[in-house]
Amino acid sequence: MQLTQALKRAVQVNRAGTATRFGDRHRTWEQFGDRVARLAAGLRGLGVRDGDRVAILALNGDRYLEFLFAVPWAGGVFVPINTRLAPPEIVYWLTDSGASVLFVDDNFTDILPRIRDDLERVDHLVYLGNDAAPAGMTHHESLIEGSAAADDAMASGDTLAGIFYTGGTTGQSKGVMLSHANLVSNALFIVPGIGFDADTNWLHAAPMFHLADGCATIGITMVAGSHCFIPRFDPDAALAAIARYRVTNSVFVPTMVNMLVNHPRLADYDVSSLRTLLYGASPMPEAVIRRAMQVMPRVAFIQGYGQTEAAPLMTLLPARYHQPDGPDADKMTSAGLAALGIEIQILDADGRECPPGTVGEICGRGPNVMLGYWNKPELTAETLRDGWLHTGDGGYMDADGFLYIVDRVKDMIISGGENVYSAEVENAVYQHPAIAECAVIGVPSDRWGEQVHAIVRLKDGADLDEAGLIAHCHALIAGYKCPRGVSFVTDPLPLSGAGKILKTELRKPYWEGQAKQVH
Repeated sequence: MQLTQALKRAVQVNRAGTATRFGDRHRTWEQFGDRVARLAAGLRGLGVRDGDRVAILALNGDRYLEFLFAVPWAGGVFVPINTRLAPPEIVYWLTDSGASVLFVDDNFTDILPRIRDDLERVDHLVYLGNDAAPAGMTHHESLIEGSAAADDAMASGDTLAGIFYTGGTTGQSKGVMLSHANLVSNALFIVPGIGFDADTNWLHAAPMFHLADGCATIGITMVAGSHCFIPRFDPDAALAAIARYRVTNSVFVPTMVNMLVNHPRLADYDVSSLRTLLYGASPMPEAVIRRAMQVMPRVAFIQGYGQTEAAPLMTLLPARYHQPDGPDADKMTSAGLAALGIEIQILDADGRECPPGTVGEICGRGPNVMLGYWNKPELTAETLRDGWLHTGDGGYMDADGFLYIVDRVKDMIISGGENVYSAEVENAVYQHPAIAECAVIGVPSDRWGEQVHAIVRLKDGADLDEAGLIAHCHALIAGYKCPRGVSFVTDPLPLSGAGKILKTELRKPYWEGQAKQVH
């Protein structure tokens, strides 16, 4: 259970094969492995010792991947920083983690003068760009070129490998501590579940600081496949990269899938190399996945459900269940079955297992479950109870073991004493052909306590009013679940760095000064 073993195997079994492609840069596994060992030596030269935290604030790229293997090679702990954070939040993550080294690319060097005086523990800044390093920074390439390859520190097992913060766009973030065993176990579950092999060419389009994409970082390396990158998700950039690099696999969160399959120039790109798309991180509206299968009929779609605390995989819905008219069509709306090596149960408030079909909290256990939260023992004890990871997600399991997610517990709307799950309402809204984006939230109501409210953005040229959308929903779901109000917006809905719609931000104007806490 050692992260660097995956890299050493890739070099051994496929040394001349393609490891990374980014723009015009192309490196073999032998070259990549040598660069990682040299970068690790450079980190040791900067004073990084076993257990020291090394952070990165950068967009996707081949140097990001080098960082993720060089830090454990040097015996350190990596701390990926959400690229959407405001400067005070960046300072909090760096200070809380105790990071002594920070890697930064060109997109974020202008932030450094505003936060440098607050970074009490950061001793070294490393520049990831192509130009000369700015004053006060060490160039990433100079750490490699000026160093002989270091011996692997051989960190493994329950040794801390990375701190992955959750949240951070509002409120105080939690640093999830993941060990070598957590991350390697997750990769071992992913590889057979998604079908990675040496011919897999993975596109890093989702942000690499997030484990939705990070699940492939180790898995693809483990099988000596290939990594290619775009700096950040953009539908045109993603489609162009698929065509240029002959991408076979990638992961997209539902908002990204929605942008791709409704892209007006989708047919202009050659995506024939694409064989599998993993999706997850938030509920996928059924209308969107149906559209995706319609416009990409040769692509196998696999849903993955999990969370950072589980490194992140918990369940998978294989491609065979994505058949709207097949014998297993009723399973298509599920999040699938427990992944290999993972146990899932639905527990009630007293920790008892719920019978099939009964909604409770989704809980899991396995070797992928985190060590705990960094410097938060009380929160750790609350989340890891009686041997189970309590996810905070509401769901139920059917008699066949398929998991159905109804909502984040915090996103559940209680209206007139009835539980309304926003994901179910969103699924209904998305079935209207005029809808480009949608988020359903609870807003204050003197009569009902909360009432269901939809915030929607229409497709270009579409025409739909509030009454029309509410009537559409009434034809699909129970009346008490339907929106009682609709806000139409013209700008895209706010997204987190991981591509999830920020319901926290959408709720704020409605709940300001109200008793309910805005999560």
